[in-house]
Amino acid sequence: MTQVTLKAGEFTVDADLIAAAFALDQQAVQARMRAGEITSRCATGVGDDEGRFQLSFHYQSRALRLIVDGSGRILSKAMEVTGHRRRAAAASAPSA
Repeated sequence: MTQVTLKAGEFTVDADLIAAAFALDQQAVQARMRAGEITSRCATGVGDDEGRFQLSFHYQSRALRLIVDGSGRILSKAMEVTGHRRRAAAASAPSA
């Protein structure tokens, strides 16, 4: 399997790629995604970046950022320290 595929407008990323980035095994990645501990976002490029996509995966205080083209080919890969992420939006909501 290619590490990133695009089918019917949706990306699929091989869990091994995410696991390696966060020093986890594949089963841990799947469990943490189901639990909402690993989150993901996709941004579509505009202007000079049209036809490219940024796939971001966040876990604890780190982020894996992949830039891919429309065929899913990885153009760049970067890890970033992002600081502390709150687990749930409700935790940051003020009490009434």
